[in-house]
Amino acid sequence: MPPRKLYFENIRIGDELPAMAKAPLDRVQLARYAGATGDFNPVHVDEVAAKNLGMPSVVAPNTIGMGFLGQLVGDWARGAQVRRIACRFSRMLWPGDTLVCKGRVADRHGQDGKYFLELDVWAENQKGELVIRGNVTLKVFYSVEDENRLRMGQPPLIVNVPRESIRVAPPTPAAASARPARASKPTRASKPAKVAPPKRKPIAKKPKSAKAKRK
Repeated sequence: MPPRKLYFENIRIGDELPAMAKAPLDRVQLARYAGATGDFNPVHVDEVAAKNLGMPSVVAPNTIGMGFLGQLVGDWARGAQVRRIACRFSRMLWPGDTLVCKGRVADRHGQDGKYFLELDVWAENQKGELVIRGNVTLKVFYSVEDENRLRMGQPPLIVNVPRESIRVAPPTPAAASARPARASKPTRASKPAKVAPPKRKPIAKKPKSAKAKRK
């Protein structure tokens, strides 16, 4: 029986990848990973060096969790091409941690004979805490017919599929600035206040002299 393959026409937005649980991380695995990748940072393999830096024990490299997510996608997306994988690490990985890797289809679109799927993937530890999250871009065949066309040297099957997505894109700064600003109500110019003229002091009359009274 031929292995199952992933085709664009059979995938829908929101489809979930089967969860994959990994065995608890141990020090032997960390040593093997260091030998395979050439990353011999002492904090990953040397207990004394890790404790001298204030850590409770050696710490696992974050990229080992990224490798687990790659295994999750590879087991599910048979026959697909991985065009991009990017991850963010939110927690450190320690010996004894058990990771459960999960994923779902978040975006799909196709044009000019090229078909793509966007996956949201993440890993949780034994406490249910988010450890790693990422996204993956896959290029797939539309159908078995589309794949057979390639094998026979024929042009691909062209089915234009508008983008479907469950991701919420944040508003861009350009879009925010394009919103019309609310017109403020015109304010009436205040009239200058009338200033009352200063009151004149009454001029005191000089009393008439005694000589003037006699006349």
